[in-house]
Amino acid sequence: MLRLNKIVLAACVSLIALQGVASAEDAVVAKVGSLEIKQSELDLAIANLDPQLSQLPDEQKKVAALSGAIDVKLLAANAEAAGLKDDPEYQRRLAFIAERELHNAYFKKNVVDAVTPEEVKARYDKEVAALPKQEEIRARHILVKTEDEAKAIIAELDAGKSFVDLAKEKSTDPNKSEGGDLGYFTKGRMVPEFEEAAFALEKGTYTKTPVKTQFGFHVILLEDKREAAPPAFEAVEQQVRQLVMRDKYLALIEKAKAEQKVEIVDETLRKGYEEANKQQAQQ
Repeated sequence: MLRLNKIVLAACVSLIALQGVASAEDAVVAKVGSLEIKQSELDLAIANLDPQLSQLPDEQKKVAALSGAIDVKLLAANAEAAGLKDDPEYQRRLAFIAERELHNAYFKKNVVDAVTPEEVKARYDKEVAALPKQEEIRARHILVKTEDEAKAIIAELDAGKSFVDLAKEKSTDPNKSEGGDLGYFTKGRMVPEFEEAAFALEKGTYTKTPVKTQFGFHVILLEDKREAAPPAFEAVEQQVRQLVMRDKYLALIEKAKAEQKVEIVDETLRKGYEEANKQQAQQ
């Protein structure tokens, strides 16, 4: 239902992570020589921690981020003193990073912050409406080791014995204390032999012959059949939000491409780029 373009989604996630949260007062938290490290810089350092370090408790995260920020200030000062600010490679990297951050700021304003609750709910409703109808059933079962045991249980059921009582008494399945209740499930959740027999039953009936699977021999009772409900909005809200974000982002890119000509000189790269865009449009 909610399959996303992996490349675009990864870009969205990483771009959100790069957004810094400036402190209201932006206090100075450390000094390196004459240079200051402010709270806003520390917040950026925390947001850009290595994924492994980002799993640390909050206080340890702050210390790790501060340590990294101090290291940066120390060596950046040395680099400036050595004249590396004028190095062409540094200038190229600086220009690239500046453009990326402008991209990120535009993305946040026009995609992340532009998504409304109404848009997310409308997209959820659209996805739900497109879902194919799916049947689910509620069943109980009694699991035993031999076919003869299963046949004896079926005979007792035919004689009027309670399925729940027999399950509690004779089943070897861990759920015997619940009378063999398996709850509701859709196709694809059980082993094929069990599933085929269970879905073929009418409501309120049980299998008249033992059903053999890799686990042993089953006697199955079908308690209910109904149309499966779609996933609750709350359970998939963030996935749907990312779908809306993806569409907004792609719309911005398409609009920009229409306004500015994109020309790829390298033939191999051009073909790869066009193919990637074609696949993206089909999703």
